[in-house]
Amino acid sequence: MSISSALSNALSGLTTTARRADIVSSNIANALTEGYGARRLETSSRVIGNEGSGVRVLGVSRQEDAILVGQRRLATAALGAGQTNVDFATRLEALFGTPDQPGSLSGRVAEFEAKLVSAANAPWNLTNLTGAVQSAQSMVETINQISTGIQDERHRADTEIGRAVSGINTALKGLADLNKRILSTQANGGEIAALYDAQAQLIEQIAPYIPLQSRRENNGTLQLYSDDGHVLLSHRAVELGFDPAPGMDPHLSLANGNISGLTIDGRSLRLDGSYPAFEGGQLSALFQVRDTFGPEAQARIDAVARDLTERFDQAGLDPTVTAGNPGLFTDSGNAADALNEVGLAGRLQVNSAVLPDQGGAVWRLRDGMEAVAEGPTGNATLLFSQIDALAAKRPTASGGFTATNRSLSVLAAETLSLTGLSRITAETSLSHSASLHNVLQTAEFASGVDTDDELQRLLKIEQNYAANARVINVAEELMDELMRIAQ
Repeated sequence: MSISSALSNALSGLTTTARRADIVSSNIANALTEGYGARRLETSSRVIGNEGSGVRVLGVSRQEDAILVGQRRLATAALGAGQTNVDFATRLEALFGTPDQPGSLSGRVAEFEAKLVSAANAPWNLTNLTGAVQSAQSMVETINQISTGIQDERHRADTEIGRAVSGINTALKGLADLNKRILSTQANGGEIAALYDAQAQLIEQIAPYIPLQSRRENNGTLQLYSDDGHVLLSHRAVELGFDPAPGMDPHLSLANGNISGLTIDGRSLRLDGSYPAFEGGQLSALFQVRDTFGPEAQARIDAVARDLTERFDQAGLDPTVTAGNPGLFTDSGNAADALNEVGLAGRLQVNSAVLPDQGGAVWRLRDGMEAVAEGPTGNATLLFSQIDALAAKRPTASGGFTATNRSLSVLAAETLSLTGLSRITAETSLSHSASLHNVLQTAEFASGVDTDDELQRLLKIEQNYAANARVINVAEELMDELMRIAQ
């Protein structure tokens, strides 16, 4: 080997080791950076005229376990869905309250029943009658608040869907732009590892909402699909469509077409049934809250309101009430109609006939809703009939309850139990999703930048640099010696 060949080999070695040192330093500096993939310098031997001529740098590769990352992203979507379900179930349970809370639904029913008993035991006592009327108002207000709270939760979900869709569209457009830059950079011989990192970070913005699958083409561009097969990014990014609702009420539903569904490039996606679009992610869970869980909760509280009104509207309970007119509890002042049950809990009111601030009188709770004059103060017949009506076991006609006969207090308690069970079920599912996500995330971190390994590489780089530097030094000494001999 000639001195010039040795010098050329050593110089290429110095250049390569310097480049390796930069890459290792970058790996260590970004060990905790989300979406960063460890870099490796790809090299090969350089041959000129069938003779080795040092090292040739082929480029920088980005290390990533695509299968592990894909599994972790699916777990991220499941975690997002689970957290959404738990958040809704927790807030819903807070609306209904727990049995040990005085302001809970069952607590209000028990308080009203107790006040009626006190009024029946002393029917001449206006304070007791006033207490019973006020308790009835508190119970109705609680039912109203539960109904309003459920619709607020549905509107919250609808608003979150709008934000999610906007964020997903922005991320998909960013991914498409990066695909173009990858093609351009490769064509100009540039490095694309940083562009891959940028795409990974954008994918992480979508991952909680939609279970994803991805694939790299031979030209380096990314293709992105939902786990159920919808193309999100290919030669271009698709656009999701959604119109947030300005407000929410029990009559608004996707089935009725008066609130927005989800579209992809203008094509409607199916969000219900056995295989809803994007199932398993936070976006699907938000639609479930708005279109399934929320309406189910509303149906249960409407069933309680209907059961309450029917108990006090039954024929013969209050002989003063004209047929077709309401008893103690009304639907916005009118008799409740089973055919108009949807949203009844939000419209439920105490009959103004017993409300002094609306021109009524509390003695009508004792004498009848349509009594024109106060009757015998010691007559507690109607009060005891009302107590019996509350305690009577009757089938619940709606709300998804079983056909078992129940008193009003049992119906309220069962409603609370179902709400609590939903929360416990959601928390159990979330715990499983979180455990799986943590395991996969830990494995992903372990397969990422290993700082100990990178430091060992630095030691080898230092040795290689010293060796190449020594070759250059020896070549210099040889040249000096040749010059001295020539003189």
